[in-house]
Amino acid sequence: MTNFSQLYNKHIDQLFAFGSRFTSDREMLKDCIQDVFVKLFTRRENLGPIDNVDSYLFISLRNRIHDEFRRNGKITGDEVNDANMQAVAEYEEYNQERMEQQQELTNNVEKFFEKLSPRQRQIINLYYIEQRKYEDICRIMGINYQSVRNLMHRSISRLREYTGQMTQNV
Repeated sequence: MTNFSQLYNKHIDQLFAFGSRFTSDREMLKDCIQDVFVKLFTRRENLGPIDNVDSYLFISLRNRIHDEFRRNGKITGDEVNDANMQAVAEYEEYNQERMEQQQELTNNVEKFFEKLSPRQRQIINLYYIEQRKYEDICRIMGINYQSVRNLMHRSISRLREYTGQMTQNV
């Protein structure tokens, strides 16, 4: 349930902004978003693997809004599709660009991380990935508190150097 709540919290604002392109009826939009998440939650065990959760949610919302328009007889399906295909295309293009930028950033971070010494990688991993406190890191690495702080400082400084070099090359 916690993962589902995190999924909801992560996407709610983006879904609302996206849905606002289709309708100005805020209450209907909120209901449609809620319907998408309720349907996702109730059918979660029957769903196959979802490769791109963002796209799945946005397409589901768009379809739910279209269904609501058709149900209420506000406009026909053709009018919905014609009026909003541009918004969908823009979103998909934006999403693709965002995914490419994220992948490039991830690749750069991995390259920088590999340039660190093994102890620097270990301390970064313990502190940022495993979210350990300095006292825990002292015990794990077998060094005193000040050495942990010094090593962390040098590791972060080294990463900053690499990122500075990257921005100069761009």
